[in-house]
Amino acid sequence: MASNRHLSRIIALQSLFESAFCDFNLEIKRTKADKAKKIKETVERNVSEFASGEQNKQFALDIAKGVIESEDKIDAIIKPAAPEWPIEQIALVDLVILRMSVFELLFAKEDVPPKVAINEAVELAKAFGGPRSSKFVNGVLGTIYRASDKYNPADDKKPPVKEKKEEKNKK
Repeated sequence: MASNRHLSRIIALQSLFESAFCDFNLEIKRTKADKAKKIKETVERNVSEFASGEQNKQFALDIAKGVIESEDKIDAIIKPAAPEWPIEQIALVDLVILRMSVFELLFAKEDVPPKVAINEAVELAKAFGGPRSSKFVNGVLGTIYRASDKYNPADDKKPPVKEKKEEKNKK
């Protein structure tokens, strides 16, 4: 099932990127209703072309529509987490990945573990972004997560590293 969700995230990313790219290139301000209708068509086309199954389609559609509906709120969360990078200057693919992940972290109805959402975003950035995209995405999402109500400082604690037998014998 995890691989299905990963594929669904890729489809959501492709669909949202296509939508954002068209908006950027055409310099058109579409309404949220127009964007929601178009994103549904785009996700359905991408699912039929690259994936199969209603489960893939629904998960990708939930993410894509959620990002479209919450875009202004999501961008307002991203801005202070990346103060050196105004929204307009963030690479489009990185911005779409950030929007998807912030949606999953903070707005999605289905609870996605924060580490999963962040790790998936980093993997998408490695696959589709530039050479530094994964570090940028990880840093921004880590900042957003630590500032959120969902943050639990205990999650950051790493288990103690066990000493190797050789090191113990030297003592």
